Amino acid sequence: MSLVRRCSRTACGRPAVATLTYVYADSTAVLGPLATYAEPHCYDLCAEHSERLTAPRGWDVVRLSDGSAPSRPSGDDLEALANAVREAARPPERAAEAGGSGQGGPVTGETRRGHLRVLRSPDS
Repeated sequence: MSLVRRCSRTACGRPAVATLTYVYADSTAVLGPLATYAEPHCYDLCAEHSERLTAPRGWDVVRLSDGSAPSRPSGDDLEALANAVREAARPPERAAEAGGSGQGGPVTGETRRGHLRVLRSPDS
């Protein structure tokens, strides 16, 4: 059974999403993803308190991102993905006509286009 860690701020019972650590030698407050384990000299903060965090005067705040938050793909990203999928799904003879270098594998019927791979079913 895993317990949900709560925000360290007084009277706040919301779930923690970030961990705050002070680096006194550098006068820096480091706010990063929620630590795997609760540490005695770190503070777990909820989303609201982590967004509103301010450091003491003369201190720097460093905000680290874990990269787990999904970024919104741009229109160009989606179009490039759609084109890559269409190209990879083309039969080998059509890919060759289009100037591609699709090469069928001798046993598996595998077509490889760059880093994408289309596996053909044995009955096709």
